[in-house]
Amino acid sequence: MSADSPVQWTDPERQWLEERVAATELAWLTLEVDVETLRVEIDNFALVHHQLLGPLYARLDELDALVAEAVAARTGDADDRRRAAEARRQVDELPDLDALLDSFPTESGRPEPGEPEPPRRVRPGKDAQRIYRDLARRAHPDLTTDQAEQQRRSVFIARVNEAYAHGDSRALEELAEEWSTAPEAAPAPDAPDRLGWLNQRLEWLTGKITQLATEQVRLENTAMGELLRLAPQDPDRLLEELAEQLLGKAAEQQAELDRLLSGASDNGAERPEPQENPTMFTQLPSTDAVSVPADAPLLDVREQDEWDAGHVDGALHIPIGQVVARIDELPDGKLYVLCRVGGRSAQVVQYLVQQGREAVNVDGGMFAWEAAGRPMVSGSGQDAFVL
Repeated sequence: MSADSPVQWTDPERQWLEERVAATELAWLTLEVDVETLRVEIDNFALVHHQLLGPLYARLDELDALVAEAVAARTGDADDRRRAAEARRQVDELPDLDALLDSFPTESGRPEPGEPEPPRRVRPGKDAQRIYRDLARRAHPDLTTDQAEQQRRSVFIARVNEAYAHGDSRALEELAEEWSTAPEAAPAPDAPDRLGWLNQRLEWLTGKITQLATEQVRLENTAMGELLRLAPQDPDRLLEELAEQLLGKAAEQQAELDRLLSGASDNGAERPEPQENPTMFTQLPSTDAVSVPADAPLLDVREQDEWDAGHVDGALHIPIGQVVARIDELPDGKLYVLCRVGGRSAQVVQYLVQQGREAVNVDGGMFAWEAAGRPMVSGSGQDAFVL
């Protein structure tokens, strides 16, 4: 063999390369599913977060501005007036929540004027992940060097990504069946150019894994990614806790505002009357469990396992993440909203009031309902309890 002759691969060396490519491909596909799942979860969590907590944030900002204005009216101090003006400017410059949600695309990816797609909580299941991984393995555009074939595969994979983003296992199954007769782009195991393809494939896979790992870190470090990491398995409970914190802050600010509006100025003189705002005395409609009429329409916004453990017979069950999408299912007239302790239901009541609906939060939720001796049933027929 001359010095210029290519080094011949032995069978063990070739087998090692085949196995390494297969293992790296599995790592790539697994990471790609993980990153895409994380992206879908963050996007949907952000939508529900803005839709349900947005009104509470807006109310807290308004109360902050009102408190600053009341302080400025009491003291007349130039710095207090400047701070009040800045607080009011921040409220006035907040983007309209409905306009923000209108900017999100619909299921088809095309915005429909006047009909924004309501946020949907989607977490692709195991079947969807399995089908997505298999389709990515077989139909990825980079499995071929033919430009026409790459274009065809790119269009197909875009449809796969859209179905996966909506957690639509049936659509993914249909796409898998559609692709079942597609030709494979990789050279045959005994083809002369197999070794070159294996080396190129390994280099490409290594680069893809690096890109995906970088994207995963970026997503995890976004504001919504860091928030979701606090409760990745139960984001609805996290929203409940955040709502309770916001309601607590709002109550503190409301109390401070009431104190400022009812008291005299620091020097004992009568304070000037601040400009009254329509939202100044707005309170979240609420009642205790004992006072809920026996025939009142009830909406339970807890999750399925909580509902199954114990609920009010005849109540309408719509988990909090589905309320926006299923708002048309709600009955007309006054609606009493329940959750476990009152946090999630407060979010829903705030949202419904913003939509012009008449809704009342049941303080203390199902724990208060149970403590009051109000009747409950379970999904299994066994003794009901609050989960």
